[in-house]
Amino acid sequence: MERLLIIDGHAYAYRAFYAIRELHSPSGQPTNAIYGFIKMAAKLRVSLKPTHWIVVWDGGLSAERVAALPEYKAQRPEMPELLKPQLDEIGDYLSASHIASFCQTGIEADDAIACIARRAETMNWMVIVASSDKDFMQLVSPRVGLFNPHDKTETVWTDEQVRAKTGVEPSQIVDWLSLTGDSVDNIPGVPGVGPKTAADLLRQFGSIEKLLNRLDEVKSEKLRGALHEVKETVRRNRHLVQLHDVACDVSLEEMAVKIPDAGRLGGLYSRWGFKTLLAELKETVSREHQPALI
Repeated sequence: MERLLIIDGHAYAYRAFYAIRELHSPSGQPTNAIYGFIKMAAKLRVSLKPTHWIVVWDGGLSAERVAALPEYKAQRPEMPELLKPQLDEIGDYLSASHIASFCQTGIEADDAIACIARRAETMNWMVIVASSDKDFMQLVSPRVGLFNPHDKTETVWTDEQVRAKTGVEPSQIVDWLSLTGDSVDNIPGVPGVGPKTAADLLRQFGSIEKLLNRLDEVKSEKLRGALHEVKETVRRNRHLVQLHDVACDVSLEEMAVKIPDAGRLGGLYSRWGFKTLLAELKETVSREHQPALI
């Protein structure tokens, strides 16, 4: 059965950048994020065994979400200067490795990942999204799982792990986050409503709309008042949190795992000073009788 691995590109690039420090090429350019990304991608391939894979990148903020909430993600710091030039180099690595990559201006990675995952799901593929972003819990289904790099157990999350983490079903994650808010995306929640209270409300009422239509059944007067005050904010939050349908113009077959271009890859490893990776590549080429490295 086809198994598609979708990697959240910026999330893994940032993770690699902060995991490894002070690594430079012979010419002095920073290479810590490049090296870390390569090692992480290789580990994901070995552990998850995809038949297809793709790295998806942020193409900027959704104009629709910013129009609804001008402060959306506004608190996020600028990308570190030493990371910026490494993203293009990671792109060169992906190209030489024949790993599919997707980025489109104006489309957030979350929406593009959701688009690709849903398309594969309709083809009865198994899908694994590699990211620590909690928004992706809304995608979890019998055919879509999550691989959270922060989870030391390296478990592919199913609805069981989502319930254990949040107290709600994957189908209720959008409503759960709409109530709690999301500080990472600068989305305010209902004052005084944390993860547990949000889960309790959704278990009792089932959804935000049912909750807001039956506020008189909320026992706590303080909570009932808080919910009444921010009814429209919560409805707006649903629009912000829900992953949107977007155009993701990439064919499923483009994402098939392929043999890397050993010559191009060897040239990149040499330029970056990755001696161990170059030696491993030469050994693989020798073993599989591929064309010699440049």
